[in-house]
Amino acid sequence: MPFIPTYSDIEKAHNIVKKYAHRTPVFTSSAIDSIVGGRLFFKCENFQKVGAFKFRGAINAIFSLSETEAEKGVATHSSGNHAAAVALAAKLRGIPAHIVMPDNSPEIKKRAVAGYDANITFCAPTLQARETTLAKVVEETGAYEIHPYNNFYVIAGQGTAAKEMIEEKKDFDIIITPVGGGGLLSGTAIATKKLLPDCKIIAAEPAGADDAFRSFHSKKFIASENPKTIADGLLTSLGERNFKIILSNVDDIVTVSEENIIAAMRMIWERMKIIIEPSSAVPLAAILEKKIDIKNKKVGIILTGGNIDLERLPF
Repeated sequence: MPFIPTYSDIEKAHNIVKKYAHRTPVFTSSAIDSIVGGRLFFKCENFQKVGAFKFRGAINAIFSLSETEAEKGVATHSSGNHAAAVALAAKLRGIPAHIVMPDNSPEIKKRAVAGYDANITFCAPTLQARETTLAKVVEETGAYEIHPYNNFYVIAGQGTAAKEMIEEKKDFDIIITPVGGGGLLSGTAIATKKLLPDCKIIAAEPAGADDAFRSFHSKKFIASENPKTIADGLLTSLGERNFKIILSNVDDIVTVSEENIIAAMRMIWERMKIIIEPSSAVPLAAILEKKIDIKNKKVGIILTGGNIDLERLPF
């Protein structure tokens, strides 16, 4: 199997994804447009199954497994959205799911994973603890590991969101996604550079979890250490396969403050009347901080998810 997916792999993924996933709507807000001075188009993956884009990659990865690969089930580590996505995709295929979750994951995400009948193992909230715990689970169960982002089929599946947005709304000057592990960003970059070669691909990342920003600008892989951000979906370290795609296809990565993540999240709740989680607000935060010049430009933003603990709102 080639190391890096191509656009044809995203097309193949879409044939699987569209059988199981929602084709999510693209919303606009004239109020937000007037505030920022550009035309923003929001691909609402907060309305996706499991409440996040992660379902696309999980369903493609799990339904691309052979019968032999799938017979003992699948396993992964995740703070929430990928965990729920793998749990539901495995349930749809009729195989067990073994999920390693940090013990500080939001309660709403723990409940969602349990609700899809997954076997959950909790671990300390560090990447090392996640990986060592997952290795034990895989050894004990024989399950097939579905990495949250550094996985060929996951990347191809995530690229289907941008493919749909471009098919529906045509030309864009800029497409912005958040970046954590890089699965969505790398899939989006592959799809966009094929369909809209002149469109800029920009990622936004919390300043307190800026390994992708530092890796991109230094052109060498820098692992995440002790990330701190309200955007819990972006606490992961950039994947090496993802980094290779990002270096070749992404135009810029910028960082944003916690204050502006909260302001952007609140703006979308108040102006658009839709619930998003903090990770989803990071692209708009970059626009509010004027880190990205969008004046008079047509901009696509992928709202990555809507899973937030309503007992712990940041505003």
